[in-house]
Amino acid sequence: MMENENDLSFVDGIETLKSQRDAVVLAHNYQPPEIQEIADLVGDSFALSKEAANLRQNVIVFCGVSFMAESAKILSPQKTVLLPAKDAGCPLAESITAEQLRRARAEHPDAAAVSYINTSAAVKAESDICCTSSNAVRVVQSVPEKEVLFVPDRNLASYVAEQVPEKRILAWGGECIVHSRTTAEQVRQMRPAHPDALLLVHPEVPAEVRRLADFTGSTAQLLDYVEESDRKDFIIGTEMGVLEEMRFRRPDAHFTMLAGNLLCVNMKKTSLKKVRDVLLHMDNEVMVPEPVRKKAFLSLNRMLHV
Repeated sequence: MMENENDLSFVDGIETLKSQRDAVVLAHNYQPPEIQEIADLVGDSFALSKEAANLRQNVIVFCGVSFMAESAKILSPQKTVLLPAKDAGCPLAESITAEQLRRARAEHPDAAAVSYINTSAAVKAESDICCTSSNAVRVVQSVPEKEVLFVPDRNLASYVAEQVPEKRILAWGGECIVHSRTTAEQVRQMRPAHPDALLLVHPEVPAEVRRLADFTGSTAQLLDYVEESDRKDFIIGTEMGVLEEMRFRRPDAHFTMLAGNLLCVNMKKTSLKKVRDVLLHMDNEVMVPEPVRKKAFLSLNRMLHV
């Protein structure tokens, strides 16, 4: 009989190997439920990377996609960072390269280069400062330049431009393949069926969807909003993995996905077997060349001081 990659029999092996390898398992909010359940920490990518830097364990198993594991390595160069699903990439992060950013900066020499956390270490190294979806507005407000080259998500750039009209935002053309599936028509069809529901969306959704929403925020902000709200009916416009934590925080609430296809296939590549195997073999190690890491660290560190 073939092994089921998410057979719960792998859980005991993971726990044993964690102890043997001095490892901690981190899982992004978009990971499959069974991965979130066995993780030591669950959260958004940068929060996890910051937490990992302060943990005593020497091995970080990052259940997410490649740019997230790179961020953990940037902040914890002395630690071993392992990515269970070695082919888990991010089309948004891959929509811009370091060379493309260098060329764009040459074309706009007076602009500050702000890179979203959803970028490679090499792109972060070519940036002035990084941002997350929760602090993008504050980061753009903090730079002295009046012109900002914002990469790579055009929808997040549009959101920032609306919030910071005093700056000229030059948006790259990338987008999240999950969030970009949402449409204003989906909202119009959903509202009559759920007249009392609040629509909560991520700023990576298209502008026409965001403008119809009741609240726009990062993954962490959406979770906090649900937890603190006195409402009990929500329409969710982000990757379906957040439902695990939302239902945990608000078991009394009802959640409906804005669309049925809001699933990131790369995030779902992680399995219990892959977590077990990466700890067993200590392979799929994430490496960032030290010159790149140092420059990328500066961009992330500048963000931390905003």
